[in-house]
Amino acid sequence: MIRDSAPLPTDARTAEVDGVTLHLSRPDASEGKWIGQDEVLKQIHACWLVVGEGDRPLTPRLVGTPGIGKTTLAVAAARQRNQPLYIYQCTADTRPEDLLITPVLAEGGGIKYHASPLVTAMLTGGVCLLDEGNRMSEKSWASLAPLLDHRRYAESVIAGVTLHAHDDFRCAVTMNADESTFEIPDYILSRLQPTLTIGHPEREDELAILKYHLPFADDEALDLTVEFLQKSHELKLDFSTRDGLNVLRYAMKRLAADPEHPVAKDVAWREALIACLGEEAADLDDLAGKKRRSLGGGAVPMGLGDFFFDPDDPLHPDADDEDDDDD
Repeated sequence: MIRDSAPLPTDARTAEVDGVTLHLSRPDASEGKWIGQDEVLKQIHACWLVVGEGDRPLTPRLVGTPGIGKTTLAVAAARQRNQPLYIYQCTADTRPEDLLITPVLAEGGGIKYHASPLVTAMLTGGVCLLDEGNRMSEKSWASLAPLLDHRRYAESVIAGVTLHAHDDFRCAVTMNADESTFEIPDYILSRLQPTLTIGHPEREDELAILKYHLPFADDEALDLTVEFLQKSHELKLDFSTRDGLNVLRYAMKRLAADPEHPVAKDVAWREALIACLGEEAADLDDLAGKKRRSLGGGAVPMGLGDFFFDPDDPLHPDADDEDDDDD
């Protein structure tokens, strides 16, 4: 069987499973340089180790705010292991067959079976990242249950084959926390262990990340961006390094757009900040205060009478208590 053989070449275009020819996906070719936070990179490598006979790799879930680098972390880990990387972008309408094998019409009216990035990683002994996995419904996750435990296989009803993962196959799942995500059932969460939390980078690391992606940015714009990001992290706001990169990119483009009538650097940066992140981003302290109030931090406890009477109504059941307190 394929799981007992050498991994398929990364440039292989097809694989045969139980007499069915599968057309494979191409690996991801993006760079994955991880800057700072070495500990979490060591943790994902530890998850993918096999330390003895009968042991199997873990499938960690990478948790953090959007734009913080969860995908980059997985890419960097795969690159360091010298394994091909396949990324599957999960969505709310992802179907079980989308995760595994999809039939498409071929020339002459026949059927071709296309292996998903996940199945391709299984067969080639690669790494698969299920990106934003909690956007998928339980029905889709259920089809992966046997793959994520000791069985390490998946069944394609459409192609009528059982797909066994190669021994070198590794997997990780990224997850965001927002209103558009599904609640993942416990029987799946128990298979996605451990949870690796990615926090915001320190100032020096964040500056290095910005310089790596935007080496043409000048020091003044870099400093403005880093100071903004570090303050937002301190105030527990949701602005990420990706947001800073977008602000910086737009500011640099505004400065370069009209060399004969250049915009002042600080003006261009503030314009980019508002255009990318909104007016509220211009005053982080005020935005943080609004966030605290929306979460109930500044709310006065309400009694039952507050639902039926205005605070100044003399019929309010607590009105007499307040008078007594004044006495």
